[in-house]
Amino acid sequence: MITSMTGFGRGNCSNNGFLVTVEVKTLNSRYLDISVRMPQSIQHKELLLKEIVQKKLSRGKVNLNINVERTGASKVDLQLNSELVKGYSEILNQLRNESGITEPVQLTDILQFNGLFESRKEDEEEVEKIWSCTIEALNEALDHLNKMRRDEGSELKADLSRQIKGISDMLKEVSEQSEQRAPEVRTRLHERIKKMVSEDSFDPERMEMEVAILVDKMDVNEEIIRLQSHLKFFLEALEAEEPVGRRLNFLCQEINRELNTIGSKASDSAIAHHIVLGKEKLEQIREQVQNIE
Repeated sequence: MITSMTGFGRGNCSNNGFLVTVEVKTLNSRYLDISVRMPQSIQHKELLLKEIVQKKLSRGKVNLNINVERTGASKVDLQLNSELVKGYSEILNQLRNESGITEPVQLTDILQFNGLFESRKEDEEEVEKIWSCTIEALNEALDHLNKMRRDEGSELKADLSRQIKGISDMLKEVSEQSEQRAPEVRTRLHERIKKMVSEDSFDPERMEMEVAILVDKMDVNEEIIRLQSHLKFFLEALEAEEPVGRRLNFLCQEINRELNTIGSKASDSAIAHHIVLGKEKLEQIREQVQNIE
């Protein structure tokens, strides 16, 4: 099944006072490139997260964003740094005594300092809850992402099939016109042979070489057969279950090679016109293939 490399998916999971939201966004890339933004509490699980992603995606630039919120009774994710508060209080009292100030230390005086509050660290049990919820939300996000990528892939497949059919139809026209030119080729060949035979210095080896060169220049049947084969393999790849983006890209190169050869060997304006139209369709195919996993 053809799958696009671009897409977006979101998953949510709540567990005993925690809400985990996972968002996955993918873009085109030659390889699988995973970037993760996650809370400090589960940073040590990054490799495991990437392994989960690798099981469901094979190519693309993946941006993974994980957000954790507290939804229970204690929604404040801060705690007092008691040691720091005591230290500031002692310093202020020492300053008060040595400077002869009679007023007592006020709360507003201590609040002038930074670092009095810090993020509350989750205990091991809370970390396990967050991690368990993260896995569930991630799998949900990846499922939504892959559905979106498959839906877009279906549209890509339909468009690619249409473009390949256009090249195939063009190739039939080229083949027919090439066959119609056969009498012309024979006439030119006979004229060349008569000219060489009438010369005083007739060289049989040269005649054979000239004939071979002319026939090779004018005959595009071999290239047409190879191109038909490439088009057939392309359509078969569109029906494959595994990722085929790299294979399709290679086939585009081979199709382009045969189109160029036919255009240069045919030496016919009508055939050249068909080849130009075929290359236009191939360029559109190439752009689409860059988005296939």
